[in-house]
Amino acid sequence: MPKFAANLSMMFTDAPFLQRFERAAVAGFRAVEFLFPYDYSPGEVTQAARAAGLEVVLFNTVPGDWAKGERGLAAQPGREAEFRAGVAKALEYADALGCRQIHAMAGLVAEGADREAMRATYLENLRHAAEAAAKTGITVLIEPINARDIPGFFLNHTEEAASIIAEVAAPNLKIQFDIYHRQIMQGDLTPAIEKHLPLIAHMQLADTPGRHEPGTGEINYPFLFEAIDRLGYQGWIGCEYRPKGETEAGLGWFQPYRG
Repeated sequence: MPKFAANLSMMFTDAPFLQRFERAAVAGFRAVEFLFPYDYSPGEVTQAARAAGLEVVLFNTVPGDWAKGERGLAAQPGREAEFRAGVAKALEYADALGCRQIHAMAGLVAEGADREAMRATYLENLRHAAEAAAKTGITVLIEPINARDIPGFFLNHTEEAASIIAEVAAPNLKIQFDIYHRQIMQGDLTPAIEKHLPLIAHMQLADTPGRHEPGTGEINYPFLFEAIDRLGYQGWIGCEYRPKGETEAGLGWFQPYRG
């Protein structure tokens, strides 16, 4: 049976962040993920997760200045020191939280940027991140993101992510397979999961159009969940969607998998 983690950056957002852990637990989730924990100390986030009895399974490394539109540093030439400091900070939080995965966001391609230089920077930064994370048994993830939600994002396609992983050749560098992003960019969901399953360490979901909960759009999630089970995927599936209304009111799809 698939295992689902609530994404606390998108779900239960009518409550302050630290209160969302308990809401997720009451709703029947056993794990959570979120974008960034850095507005709070490692101890505060750890306390909230432990009090709710939840496992933290994923969060992102420092993305640069999110408020100004930056969406990651891993593929940004000239900002290697900032990226590596962000990795060190993420690993500090991961160690406190017992989280075994962090996502290193690639960032945006600026107008006129040299994509080959960006790719070289990306490879080198990912080698560094994987080596640093391996010391404590943590996996680094890279995620292809669709060009509609984040125009100009450096990494858009599953095959490109697989190629980068092959070139970095670090056993703890894996794919974060977001079903929503893949559907928008390429579709062909089940064959893609089957093909890349050895590289997929984490999945995420949302329906499209709208990026709402399963059952609100075009993706046949019951079929896909059965396929994911049949293929033997053992990781978590993060619920990175924007509820159409109150989060709990839209959890009918989750009831067969609850608790």
